[in-house]
Amino acid sequence: MFFSPSRQLWPPQPSSPAHHPSTVPPAANHRAAGRSPSHRGRPGSLLCSLSAHLLLIPPDRGRHHGKAVVTTVDKKIPNGILEEQEQQTVVLLPRSPSTSKTYFPILVENLEDEYRIRSADDGKLFREEYNSLPRGYTQGTCEEANKEENKEKNRYPNILPCPKPDTVADFWRMIWEQKAATIVMLTNLKERKEDKCYQYWPDQGCWTYGNIRVVVEDFTALVDYTIRKFCIQHQSTDGSKSPRLVTQLHFTSWPDFGVPFSPIGMLKFLKKVKQVNPSYAGPIVVHCSAGVGRTGTFIVIDGMIDMMYEEQKVDVFGFVTRIRDQRSQLVQTDMQYSFIYQALVEYYLYGDTELDVSSLEGHLQKLHNTYAPSDRVGLEEEFKKLTNMRIMKENMRTGNLPANMKKNRVLQIIPYDFNRVILSMRRGQEFTDYINASFIDGYRQKDYFIATQGPLSHTVEDFWRMVWEWKCHSIVMLTELQEREQDKCFQYWPSENSVTYSDYTVEIKGDTLSDTFSLRDLVLTHNQEKQMRMVRHFHFHGWPEIGIPAEGKGMIDIIASVQKQQQQSGNHPIVVHCSAGAGRTGTFIALSNILERVKAEGLLDVFQTVKSLRMQRPHMVQTVVSLPQMLYSARLQNTFVLNIFLNRTNKKKRIKKITLCSPYVYHVSPNISPDHPHPCSIKLCSTWFHVMLY
Repeated sequence: MFFSPSRQLWPPQPSSPAHHPSTVPPAANHRAAGRSPSHRGRPGSLLCSLSAHLLLIPPDRGRHHGKAVVTTVDKKIPNGILEEQEQQTVVLLPRSPSTSKTYFPILVENLEDEYRIRSADDGKLFREEYNSLPRGYTQGTCEEANKEENKEKNRYPNILPCPKPDTVADFWRMIWEQKAATIVMLTNLKERKEDKCYQYWPDQGCWTYGNIRVVVEDFTALVDYTIRKFCIQHQSTDGSKSPRLVTQLHFTSWPDFGVPFSPIGMLKFLKKVKQVNPSYAGPIVVHCSAGVGRTGTFIVIDGMIDMMYEEQKVDVFGFVTRIRDQRSQLVQTDMQYSFIYQALVEYYLYGDTELDVSSLEGHLQKLHNTYAPSDRVGLEEEFKKLTNMRIMKENMRTGNLPANMKKNRVLQIIPYDFNRVILSMRRGQEFTDYINASFIDGYRQKDYFIATQGPLSHTVEDFWRMVWEWKCHSIVMLTELQEREQDKCFQYWPSENSVTYSDYTVEIKGDTLSDTFSLRDLVLTHNQEKQMRMVRHFHFHGWPEIGIPAEGKGMIDIIASVQKQQQQSGNHPIVVHCSAGAGRTGTFIALSNILERVKAEGLLDVFQTVKSLRMQRPHMVQTVVSLPQMLYSARLQNTFVLNIFLNRTNKKKRIKKITLCSPYVYHVSPNISPDHPHPCSIKLCSTWFHVMLY
């Protein structure tokens, strides 16, 4: 383990009030890091500053793990008998002979080109560079880890040192002694039916591990990671010591021996880690399963983004070489190595586009600045970055099969194979598992939405089969059946009574028209299984094929109604469609996710929200305009949006006003709540969000 002064990846965050200054750790142990503080500004100091607060350790994953591999150790059991227990090793992939080629640091302005060159020919140059790295320790020994009394504590015999069964008490003792306030977990408890990590925390309530009492204080699950807050306290014969707050950030979207689908979630996660860790805390504890692959990848991305800021260059090869002197095999595969570059390119090209609600006004002024074209970052510039995203046509094979082509309304909008909605195959009928539909992540839950095209006359049965098989209770329709004398969607519900499509009967029970949308209650019956299900159909009117609705109240009303419906029926996927299932569909999903995040965190990131959608389905959100009427149009009164901001405000005691965005600002007294609404209507700025609409 090693220490160094804290460094900030993003602008410094205020210290958490939950941490008391009395827990400030002693001076950093620079001898352990191998460098003195005076080296901090030089390239050679990156190892020290990278590990600013990082301890690498994989917590225990349970006593009876899988019987995978090669070495055995004698293990004592309570009755005193020795049993031979198989022990897993980390699979070290075969590598080409190391070359003597030197890899120099890369200037940030050359990073994108270098990434493209290395990625060519199926990443041949990445593999070559990775294979040139030193394999293990170039100095130092593992004598302590190899001692007989410590062998049982090593999860893997070829990655030393690291814990094994019955070391959870040691793990929490380390957290206490090192005054760590943040734990970064990069593995799931089980992956591919294998135990990867022992659950070292209680699900709820409290548990004592050795002398450390651990109490669960809070739990928040998001789409890519989970945040858990623990209150820990050391208990001993001379009395308990003052409790401390420890935050665990658990990244859940990183597969073993793979990499995340996109670096977007990883970069957001890394920023969150920096935000929650107090500047006066001890080291950040980082672990995956073996504590080398994903752990090393995370640390290198952190260190290289710091290097970007300080030196306007990156040195991935040199950095990995140095940290492997502190722990062998860090960054375990060439895929993880190339992912580091991918994350750095992503960060360099797009930066940190996340905004606090309170900082929106300045950002919007910058976006609309038409008087300084040399340095302005306008809507067109942001949209150009999105349109430059490559469409992964090689991942559209199923939708492009001859038997499936006729099922696509627009040939340019075909679902990616990796997240397409798969139907059950009909017996004796090939190619009956395809529908033009994609799973889309929500703010808190993966696959929360199904984005699909408006059904064709010959795909209606597939549509209802999808609704049934994926247990959907909400359908959002954002198109009319005909627009400008062109068919946009087949009417897949009955105007009265019922209609049958193969194995499914759809019956209408109610049809209510509000100002901007129709609400239909449908009963879907599976004729073979003799089972039925209620489905609610939200049909938005007034969204032109090109452009945006005249005002956004109806869209906000639909989002609020759908959320209420989901709470009542369970969080099964929400089906969203327009005509092609991309433009208006993408805008609705983007708006839903943005509002959810504003409600939960007071933050929004329109650019990355839309970018993420486009990585899950091509052409999501299609043209550049501002989003005035859709969310905060002038003279709009909408209690759903108001309550979002009231709820955020109520979390901050004694706040006397809500500044949404000038010039439309209304003062809200501290005692206002959804039960006692403000007497005046709220006028909201016409330029609050900007997304690309169709």
